[in-house]
Amino acid sequence: MAILELKNVSKSYGATNVLKAIDLSIAEGEFVAIVGFSGSGKTTLVNLMGGLAEPDAGEVLFRGKPVRGPGPERGIVFQNYSLMPWLSVKDNVALAVDSVHKGKAGAERGALTRRAVETVGLGHATDRRPKELSGGMRQRVGFARALAMTPDMLLLDEPLSALDALTRAKLQDEIEAIWRKDRKTVVLITNDVDEAILLADRIIPLTPGPGATLGPAFTVDLPRPRDRTAVNHDPDFKRLRAEVTAYLMEAGVARAAETVDDDLTLPPLKPVTAAPAPKAYLASLTQGMVDDRYVEFSRVTKTYPTPKGPLTVVDGFDLKMRKGEFISLIGHSGCGKSTVLSMVAGLTELSSGGIILDGKEVTGAGPDRAVVFQAPSLFPWLTAAENVMLGVDRVYPHASKAERNDIVRYYLSRVGLGNAMDKKAAELSNGMKQRVGIARAFALSPKLLLLDEPFGMLDSLTRWELQKVLMEVWARTQVTAICVTHDVDEAILLADRVVMMSNGPNARIGHILNVDIPQPRTRQALLEHPRYYAYREELLNFLEGGHHGTAKAA
Repeated sequence: MAILELKNVSKSYGATNVLKAIDLSIAEGEFVAIVGFSGSGKTTLVNLMGGLAEPDAGEVLFRGKPVRGPGPERGIVFQNYSLMPWLSVKDNVALAVDSVHKGKAGAERGALTRRAVETVGLGHATDRRPKELSGGMRQRVGFARALAMTPDMLLLDEPLSALDALTRAKLQDEIEAIWRKDRKTVVLITNDVDEAILLADRIIPLTPGPGATLGPAFTVDLPRPRDRTAVNHDPDFKRLRAEVTAYLMEAGVARAAETVDDDLTLPPLKPVTAAPAPKAYLASLTQGMVDDRYVEFSRVTKTYPTPKGPLTVVDGFDLKMRKGEFISLIGHSGCGKSTVLSMVAGLTELSSGGIILDGKEVTGAGPDRAVVFQAPSLFPWLTAAENVMLGVDRVYPHASKAERNDIVRYYLSRVGLGNAMDKKAAELSNGMKQRVGIARAFALSPKLLLLDEPFGMLDSLTRWELQKVLMEVWARTQVTAICVTHDVDEAILLADRVVMMSNGPNARIGHILNVDIPQPRTRQALLEHPRYYAYREELLNFLEGGHHGTAKAA
């Protein structure tokens, strides 16, 4: 029997049609994952199910009766925590209990609160306030609050998307354990295909908006509990993952996109960063050897003073990179990945050791190293073209205005912003802003491209699109690159080698994985490659093991 039904539901905001003709039936005790792109209407769909919004057409039914507003039978966990900062964990959860269970005695309400807090593993932190909690612990409070209402159904609106990979994996396991224990009906809104496969009985794509509709349902017929490492050997998991990914990628391609003008060409100019290495250095080495040691980290260490004494974050980082090589740097939060990137960018001083780029020691920031950060740091009052031009003016001072304009137009077109060059940064979506950041970095014609979790703030489906853009532009330039990431699939997709950092403090290279798959790669081709899942398992095993070892030969 269906516990929740949506019949021909549509919803608009002003002139924008967000959802169109949604039909959905969810069975009692079922775990359903709805997967979709940013802006496709996923949160609107949850709000309709939770009674926080009303449909413009059609109806939402809970146990056969129309939903007229929110109710305790439907517990909602949002992406943000929405906790009262002055209240403890226990008191934040008690707010929900006291509101929903007014008729129960105080002792009974207290027992409900304690049980919910303990269920999500926060019994040890019951008296802490939100500011004393990590992001994962705060989200656990949100789950406890929803569970304490003793709902028949849980609605989870991307509850884990703001968390790091390790915390996200732990909470995924806890969600699955809670579901198996009580068999509550769960609807999970997510943009993570792996998360959907690990948790759900059924995966339903939400097509890109406006006018989003539900795509075909994919049944997840895999035994529970599902181990994220073990499934790498399961042919049914691989098949399902490839099918869902292919469907979503096709839906993304079909989404209205800006055109790329293939008639644009770059003017034959050299940037000021193209100066040759010192003659003394070149005289001591053949050019081939220079190319094999184009970037060289030698016993790089970074130590910060603290009230408890010096804290060594990175301890003896040694690595040689050849010219044109793409390296992914992966590890858990706090392992020093971004510190390494910041040191080679010249933004953070080394405590000891040295870094050489094209025969010159790195002693400070410079335009020969372009950095793409997690947030693109654009000037909101400038257009996309003007933001890119800021860097182009610096590295091509000898070029004419027309030539500099050609460079800006070429790279913005390459990242799919050919028709949005004159839009102000404030008018762009997060994904479009990051495209500008990528165009700006490539337009500098750097010797070294540095990417610090460049897609970390984006949903996974938008990440797929921008990874494709990045690989296409990189294939044309063959610039030497280092990308910091916590995403195993992203690391394999982009890199010639994946450098794994041990857990900090005193982090160093724990292992290096050579990815022997031809470049440039597409995500679909990667999923079909016979060695892909072996590479994936090796990275997952390293990350889950919390290694503190030293590297194989770098």
